[in-house]
Amino acid sequence: MPEEALLVMDVQELVLARYPDEGYLDRLAAAIGKARAAGVPVIYAKVGFRPGYPEIHPRNKMFGFMPARLGSTAPPNEIPAQVAPLETDVVVSKRRVSAFAGSDLEMVLRAQGIEHLVLAGVATSGVVLSTLRQAADLDYRITVLSDACLDNDPQVHNLLLEKVFPMQAEVITGPDWQPGA
Repeated sequence: MPEEALLVMDVQELVLARYPDEGYLDRLAAAIGKARAAGVPVIYAKVGFRPGYPEIHPRNKMFGFMPARLGSTAPPNEIPAQVAPLETDVVVSKRRVSAFAGSDLEMVLRAQGIEHLVLAGVATSGVVLSTLRQAADLDYRITVLSDACLDNDPQVHNLLLEKVFPMQAEVITGPDWQPGA
């Protein structure tokens, strides 16, 4: 069983539309290809809610606006074809910022014997930060692929990658990552 998995988080059309960065999907696709070539599982975590949004409390600052703005059913929010999951990849739906919150991610990781998470996603200050913190509290070994993370605020992005994340994770670029090592 592989002990390492690449976790691709919140890389969905509606999310990406708020974070323009030419070349991001190319960099992420390269990391995904590298993981698959090395036999490292790729796990996708995506935001998803039931019709009517029963998981969302109105005072939730991140998601509380959605029922009023979007109606009873969320618009399609697919993973772009360039980085889409294969049938053999695991996709978990999450209900909050962290990939662990409201998902069965931890169960999947335990069942697969995964002890090392390689994180990529949008946004650095959102899902990557929240998931990294929770994964660290759960005693996972963590690597963050700096060029496979994206944030609208370059200063926050750099602060997290250079000062905050290294306290709990190895921070490297996709080209420097050696899956399975």
